[in-house]
Amino acid sequence: MRFAQPEYLLLMIGLSLLIGFFMWAGRRKREQAGRFVSPALLHRLVPAFIWEKQRKKATLIVLAVFFFILALAQPRWGYEWEDLKQEGVDIIVAVDVSQSMLASDIKPNRLERAKHEVADLIGLLEGDRIGIVGFAGTSFLQCPLTLDYHAARMFLNVLDTDLIPAQGTAIGHAIRTAIDAFSALEKKSKAIILITDGEDHEGDALAAAQAANEQGVKVFVIGIGAAEGAPIPDRERRRGFKRDAQGDIILTRLNETVLQQVALSTGGSYVRSVQGDLDLHKIYLEDIKQRVEKKELRTTRRKRWQERFQWFLGLGLLCLVAQRFVREK
Repeated sequence: MRFAQPEYLLLMIGLSLLIGFFMWAGRRKREQAGRFVSPALLHRLVPAFIWEKQRKKATLIVLAVFFFILALAQPRWGYEWEDLKQEGVDIIVAVDVSQSMLASDIKPNRLERAKHEVADLIGLLEGDRIGIVGFAGTSFLQCPLTLDYHAARMFLNVLDTDLIPAQGTAIGHAIRTAIDAFSALEKKSKAIILITDGEDHEGDALAAAQAANEQGVKVFVIGIGAAEGAPIPDRERRRGFKRDAQGDIILTRLNETVLQQVALSTGGSYVRSVQGDLDLHKIYLEDIKQRVEKKELRTTRRKRWQERFQWFLGLGLLCLVAQRFVREK
C-alpha cells in the first residue's frame, strides 16, 4: 500500500487525543455518578450495559475518524501500466552575442533583455525540446536539443559577447548551425527563433533561410534595437563608446529589411522589439504552437496505481451510521 497524500496521516495525532478525551470523559462520568449514590444503588440506576453502549458509541466515532483520515491520505494498491506519449516541437533559439548587442537602447542592454525573455520562454514550454545557438562573426551550438529545461537555463546564463572572438553578425551561419542541430530525417516540427539586431555582415542570410525552408524549418525572427541607432559600449577600454578610424562614435542600427525577408521566406513571422518586449509569448503560443506541427518526442511507461480511498470512506460512513443506532437508554 502507498499513499498519495501521506501528510494527512499526521492527523492521527489528533485521533490519539480524541481517544484520550473519550477515556477521560468515561472515567469522569463514573466519578460524578458515584458522588450522588452508593455503588449498590448506582448499579441499579445505571446498569452495566449503559456504560458498555457508551464505549461502543465512542469506539465507532473513533473508527469513523480513523477511516476518514486514511481516505484523505488516498491509499493506493494494485497498478496497471500506462503508456505516456510526449508530443512537442523542436525549437532552436539563436541569440546574437555580437558586441552590438551591448547597446542600451533596450534596458539594461539588448543581450541581457534577450536572455531574460528566453528564460521566460523556457518556463512556458509544454513538452517541447529546446536548444540554444550563440552567434556573432561565427556561431556554435551552445545547448543541444533537450527536454532538460534546467540545463537549458544554465547554458543560456553563460551567453556573453566574450564567448566568440570573431566579431560581426553572421546570421546565415547561425541559421545553418541551427539546421544542423535538428534531425535531418524529419521534415516537420522544427522552428528557429532568431534574436538579433540584423546587422548581417556576411550577406548570406537569405540563402540560409532558403536552406531552412527546404528542410521544413520555420524561422521566427525578433529584431531587437532602434532603427535610428545606438552607441556600443567599449568594453576593452571600460569607458566610453566604440569609435571608427575617424574617431566618430559607431552606431548600431536595426536592419529590419533582411530580417523580414528571412522570416517570410520560411513561413515564419517577424516581430520588432524596441522597448524590450520581445513578444516571445506570442511567437510561442500563437505562432509555433498553432502553425508548427507537433511530433512524438518520446514514449514512456508508468505505473498507474488504483485509488482505494472509497473503501475507507465507506467504512467511515458506516461507522457513523452505526453509532446513531447505539442508544444509551
